[in-house]
Amino acid sequence: MRKPRDFDSEMKALNERAKLLKERKLHQLGELVIATGADGLAVDALAGALLAAVNTKDTATLEAWRNRGEVFFQSASRSAARRNRGDARGARTSDGGTQPASGGASAT
Repeated sequence: MRKPRDFDSEMKALNERAKLLKERKLHQLGELVIATGADGLAVDALAGALLAAVNTKDTATLEAWRNRGEVFFQSASRSAARRNRGDARGARTSDGGTQPASGGASAT
């Protein structure tokens, strides 16, 4: 005989999975803001920029932004690959300094 399905526990598991996915998305968006340097903007300026991006209908502008994002992610993945590989030369930081080959942060 077939075992009856427990819809309540299945629904609870699906809700928990959805909650974890939302939390992960939120965390990744925060990491993206930091990685792009947008965390230096005032919160209202960042919100305004995002609202302008959402409301933009100009396909040329959206395509230009998409291309810039693609380049950003490609360069970020290459930098991460160098750090993970243990590149002895180190990677340049935006302030002109070098980053340790291990990718560790220096104490300030």
